[in-house]
Amino acid sequence: MQQDCIFCRIVNREIPTKIIYEDEYVIAFPDINPAAPVHVLVIPKRHIDNITEVDGKDAPLLGHIMTVIPRIAAEVGIADEGFRTVVNTKDNGGQTVHHLHFHLLGGRFMEWPPG
Repeated sequence: MQQDCIFCRIVNREIPTKIIYEDEYVIAFPDINPAAPVHVLVIPKRHIDNITEVDGKDAPLLGHIMTVIPRIAAEVGIADEGFRTVVNTKDNGGQTVHHLHFHLLGGRFMEWPPG
């Protein structure tokens, strides 16, 4: 855990939020600044700064996240129509919280390019 990381504080229940999904490895909750009608953040409970910090030992965790995202999409009602999953990396990639997280976006047509 990183003391100054808002997502670590959410994992540790120091900051309350609505939990959409949780298991021993990940937690999912609504984004406080949604970019779509449905905008859920899926994060590993273990602090990882960003995707460039992962290595081979993280493959099971990342695989787990990829299997959880479609289940969460179904639970929040966007699996049938489609959704977008985004991982921003570092400042120039648009990452504002430096704890690896996956944006699950849906509930509207997603334009391309995203911007």
